[in-house]
Amino acid sequence: MTTSSPDVPGATTQGFDPPRRQLIGGALAALAVVLTWRRARAQQKMSKQEAEYQDSPKDIRMCATCTLFELPKSCKVVEGDVSPNGWCKAYAMAD
Repeated sequence: MTTSSPDVPGATTQGFDPPRRQLIGGALAALAVVLTWRRARAQQKMSKQEAEYQDSPKDIRMCATCTLFELPKSCKVVEGDVSPNGWCKAYAMAD
């Protein structure tokens, strides 16, 4: 027996497989979890060791002239307090 679907003109429920819908729903839920985890990981800051942070400038480069530095003593990508006179490998000179 074939029945019409009220949502889609001309569509039928013949051959409809509920486990397939559950499988697709589960796959979409898993994808959402993975994307949420990746976003959270991307928002985590690097440790000072990972950033190769030092409390002194490197040549003329220092946190105070970096676009990632936030007054009074923090950084958008390095965790913890940083010195305005410090430096790390994420340094990005302000224009």
